[in-house]
Amino acid sequence: MIHPSRFQPSWWARNAHLQTILARYLHRQRQHYQNERLDLPDGDFIDLAWAMPLQDEARPLIVLFHGLEGDVQSHYVQGMMAALHHQGWQPVLMHFRGCSGEPNRLLRAYHSGETEDAAFVLSTLRQRFPGRVMAAIGYSLGGNMLVNYLAKYHRNPLCAAVVVSAPLQLAACADRINRGFSRVYQRYLLDRMKLNWQRKLARHRHAGIDTDINAIASLREFDNRLTAPIHGFNNADDYYRRCSGLPRLADIITPTLVLHAADDPFMTDAVIPEADALPPAITYELSRHGGHVGFMHGAPWRPRYWLEHRIPGWLQQHLLFTQDHD
Repeated sequence: MIHPSRFQPSWWARNAHLQTILARYLHRQRQHYQNERLDLPDGDFIDLAWAMPLQDEARPLIVLFHGLEGDVQSHYVQGMMAALHHQGWQPVLMHFRGCSGEPNRLLRAYHSGETEDAAFVLSTLRQRFPGRVMAAIGYSLGGNMLVNYLAKYHRNPLCAAVVVSAPLQLAACADRINRGFSRVYQRYLLDRMKLNWQRKLARHRHAGIDTDINAIASLREFDNRLTAPIHGFNNADDYYRRCSGLPRLADIITPTLVLHAADDPFMTDAVIPEADALPPAITYELSRHGGHVGFMHGAPWRPRYWLEHRIPGWLQQHLLFTQDHD
């Protein structure tokens, strides 16, 4: 079943592009954090960002996964970490490889279907905190990754999960972001991706990657030339088909809240599942407005961020239920 969202934007914030762009520039919430480096089984590393001050080990642990080229400074990460910390919980962000400000050691990076690093981190945290209640939140690319993780790992340490603005049909999203005003977002993301990959390839000159990165003009082309061959896919279409989360929603048994705005300028209706295809574990909420990870309301001089109210409220129910039944 698809539930209509209770989110209602203010009159000034009904435009999808305003929601998407202004959410980044108007958000003033900041959360202190502390970095921790984890070495991975393949010899690489990822960095975790722990909200400070640290909560005691009896408090719920909430793991966040950012979007494409995001990091701990992303407005939605900062805002949610502060909201969760205010709730008395312990948020921690997992940076994908190469997203914490330092190139990772291996040529391999991250993508929408890369679940191994998340599985390692969540397993490590469970071993470190065996009695702690855990949940996860994934945004955009991180949300699609989280769907893939939940579908693959039925026996996981999470009592609940939240997926926000996820590109669950990757091919349709790659085509959509290459049209109209959305190409502005594509250009911004591509510029960041090209810079990071130029740094990476400078450290891996003998990897046999022969492509003119500066000539790449779209995300699909980037995925076709770099993401796919480096991570074992035949081409971009093969990557999109194998890593899109939409067909894997039916396999999820962990209680999961999926939040999506129909006007998301990164996507089309192709990312919205058929209502009868959703399993009992998924609560799917669809709003008419909200843009891409926007969901702002209130006065323009003091906007509020609905996700920072809805997500902790929904998680509270599942965290309390889990604690009561331990």
